[in-house]
Amino acid sequence: MDAVVKKIMPRSDYMDKPATNRPSQAEVEAAVLTLLRWTGDDPEREGLRDTPKRVAKAFLEMFNGYDMCPAEELGRTFEEVAGYDDLVIVRDIKFHSHCEHHMVPIIGRAHVGYLPDGKVVGLSKIARVVDIFAHRLQTQEALTAQIAGVIQEVLNPRGVAVMVEAEHMCMAMRGIRKQGSSTLTSTFTGVFKDNPEEQIRFLTMVRAGQGG
Repeated sequence: MDAVVKKIMPRSDYMDKPATNRPSQAEVEAAVLTLLRWTGDDPEREGLRDTPKRVAKAFLEMFNGYDMCPAEELGRTFEEVAGYDDLVIVRDIKFHSHCEHHMVPIIGRAHVGYLPDGKVVGLSKIARVVDIFAHRLQTQEALTAQIAGVIQEVLNPRGVAVMVEAEHMCMAMRGIRKQGSSTLTSTFTGVFKDNPEEQIRFLTMVRAGQGG
């Protein structure tokens, strides 16, 4: 028998896409041209002539999270789960984002868990939510909170746990230039926030099979 699918209505700030006021293609290309000149290079040389167009196209792809609503990704849930109500974890969701301070890459992985309350969501939807938030200008702290927040508010599970591990190119490429260092952030809601044992269980399951 097919699983029962229920449409739920998101009820929070995650309902809408961020308001954007995009400039024209010509304005974007002119801005990139200015940056090329700022580097000291010659925008007219062969290798750079089409760079403004390429950058504009790449930005539309890398920042397409502004065109998507994460709550919509979680709007279809499944209730026929044979009574399953224990921990669900999607581990090692690889992502790339960009630091909102320097607009350089953040490369990492997210681990997301939740305790269902009568319904579950497709596992790919969790990964999709990570990508939507990651494809915006970000701080890692905000990214971690946003992932947990939308899952908690839209699915209304008994609790959500999120851990994000990432390397920030703003540390590796500029400033102190420390390659290979990673930043860990985590946030917990509901049962996870109230019960340290559930936090430990989540972290233990995330680390299982990762070689310590």
